[in-house]
Amino acid sequence: MALRFVGIDPGSSDGESPTVWVDDENNELVFQGWKPSPELEAECAAMEIPGHGTGIPEGEAVIRIPARMVAMIREACDALERPHLA
Repeated sequence: MALRFVGIDPGSSDGESPTVWVDDENNELVFQGWKPSPELEAECAAMEIPGHGTGIPEGEAVIRIPARMVAMIREACDALERPHLA
């Protein structure tokens, strides 16, 4: 797997680094973010949405990404939609 780095949260202090990558091989976005509080995770797990089961399935996680990273998330989405130029 070859990840393509898109960006890191410019507002993070040293040692904290919400980050966005593109996985071209699997056509996926990859995020590193903060773990949610137990209360937020429980709220996400309990939410009932049509077509979406409650709970957080094994192998999935809830993460938090700051809103100031929206532009780099858009950039990552655009990168997945266009061919990667070597």
